[in-house]
Amino acid sequence: MTSPTMRLEALSDWISKAALILSGLFLILMALHVTVDVTLRYVIGTSFPGTLEIVSFYYMVGVVFLPLAYVELKQEHISVDVVVGRFSPRTQLVLYVFASLLGLAYFGLLGYQSLLDAIRATAQQETAMANFNFYLWPSRWALPVGFAAMCLAILANIAKALRLRQAL
Repeated sequence: MTSPTMRLEALSDWISKAALILSGLFLILMALHVTVDVTLRYVIGTSFPGTLEIVSFYYMVGVVFLPLAYVELKQEHISVDVVVGRFSPRTQLVLYVFASLLGLAYFGLLGYQSLLDAIRATAQQETAMANFNFYLWPSRWALPVGFAAMCLAILANIAKALRLRQAL
């Protein structure tokens, strides 16, 4: 039987991998889109309409914010452990949990505010100034999704650290 913390870790792992795959798809689409745009510009002398807007407001947002949780689960974010590495394992755990709780509060607030922004943008059918009707509001949802996944990953890492500490 699996414990609730192990289920939390598994859920977080699944969500972070799904977000990473979606981010990778955005990266591939962005590369293809820019390649088509540059090719058309040099072959026919005209560019692909909306490339700047789509790359800036859709692809880049997804590429940057969706993989945050995966990086957190793999503990690959920047960390400074020159001093902390000299502390006892118990003190290291306390500092890790404290820093993780600060991160949870930070990303939780970012997620909450970006959720409010996404709801507002959706209600207003937010658009960008372009030569065509370019909707921005769908791209606004990448931030709250990315931040929610990040919060879940932080919780899973805290649970894992505490579970591993108890096993010792």
